[in-house]
Amino acid sequence: MTYRLLQLAEGAYDVELDGETVASLVATAGGRGNTRWTAELLDEGRPRPQPFTGESQGFPTFSDALTWFGDPEVISAPAS
Repeated sequence: MTYRLLQLAEGAYDVELDGETVASLVATAGGRGNTRWTAELLDEGRPRPQPFTGESQGFPTFSDALTWFGDPEVISAPAS
């Protein structure tokens, strides 16, 4: 299983697994300027791909999310 992140906008990514979009990864601003990241599966009716154990997973940093996904390729949004 190979994940890849495709940036849609600042703080928002599609998460692809073997070429199929299976989840989103988004940043949310927290208190005191802290940003948290959440990966959420798009189709709740399908079997959960590893490493998901629930419908969503939270991370304190983007780097933590990348590690959890196995250090996937990250494709930045094109400059506008």
